[in-house]
Amino acid sequence: MQNSGSTPVSSPKIPAALWALTISVFAIGTTEVVMVGLLPTIAKDLFISISATGFFVTLYALGIAVGGPLITAFTSRVARKRVLLGIMLLFISGNTIAAIAPNFSVLATGRILSGFAHGVFVGTGANIASSLVSEDKRATAIAIMFTGLTVAMVTGIPLGTFIGQRYGWRITFGGVALLGVLGFIANLILLPHHIAKGKPLRIKDQMKVLQNKSLLLGFSLTVFSFAGVFGMFTYMSPLLERVTKFSQDTITLLLLLSGAFIALGNMIGGKISNKNPLKALMILFALLAIVLWLLYIASPYKIPTIIVLALMGFFAFSIVPGMQLYIVQLAEKHLPGTEDVSSSLNIAAFNIGIATGSFAGSLIVASATGVRAVALEGSAFVVIAFFFSIISNKTEKIHH
Repeated sequence: MQNSGSTPVSSPKIPAALWALTISVFAIGTTEVVMVGLLPTIAKDLFISISATGFFVTLYALGIAVGGPLITAFTSRVARKRVLLGIMLLFISGNTIAAIAPNFSVLATGRILSGFAHGVFVGTGANIASSLVSEDKRATAIAIMFTGLTVAMVTGIPLGTFIGQRYGWRITFGGVALLGVLGFIANLILLPHHIAKGKPLRIKDQMKVLQNKSLLLGFSLTVFSFAGVFGMFTYMSPLLERVTKFSQDTITLLLLLSGAFIALGNMIGGKISNKNPLKALMILFALLAIVLWLLYIASPYKIPTIIVLALMGFFAFSIVPGMQLYIVQLAEKHLPGTEDVSSSLNIAAFNIGIATGSFAGSLIVASATGVRAVALEGSAFVVIAFFFSIISNKTEKIHH
């Protein structure tokens, strides 16, 4: 199955090419999440409202959700290495545009281009990572690549926020563009020239998946739960600054704390979702909805807010492995052979959720209720995901 030059590695050593992918994913993950900590700084500098800056999160997520699957489908016949190098150039361009953006429109353009790059690189990169190693190490190879995203969650937000507050948000995006250059060079040097192509993400396969009721119900869990998570996640810095009255330096430390609990939640969530992901998701959705509701109550008080913020980070990302596994299980059951397509579309569903949550949050922040009420909006979205998980559980039992 492998072309010359892409023979799977059977030795215990991690292929150098895998580190090139991980570096790139770290850069991509950082540009996605760093906006969360920069909203107040950008709003002041561009003389726009906090609710308007939330659109930078919305547009990026839409770039991933819409542009990712389409570009991946249309580049399925292009050599994989050439696709990745081209996508890294697009990523560098998007962040360079953001770094020199004089106004809202130019910065929005940079964010959309970066979102396109994110959607294609993560999906294609995961396929390449699995092709670089032997069959029994494919999951490990993909996990190593995705540590780039986890590390970005833990360090990207606080570090990018710190740099943005001290030296200006444009310096943050300039730094991310330089990370992209590093990723481009690493991929150019370390990726083999002939990489076996995975199954192409064809438009007709995507439509087949999107017409299946069980999978659509599964995708709805992802959309609504992440709408709840990212509604609040997007406006976390303004909440901590305006309602809880934390200083900018303290907010940076709290974002670091949240990042650490995000990584912990992702790891533990994977373990508890292995046997029965839907049952685990039902419990985690209920707990996450309660935590977001508690954040609304706790936000005027410093110590309770710190505790709830850590819990929110933990539960918000403990649901991710289970949702991805559940979609794969549904695809195996109802449309065998579409597991990869379904998994890729679930990544789009995550980002439709992010776009929905951040957009809904912007409406609430702009209204008389203010930023604190975004926590209630987030809780309501997760409750919807919880009820859909009950329906999915009953439906799958009937089919079974």
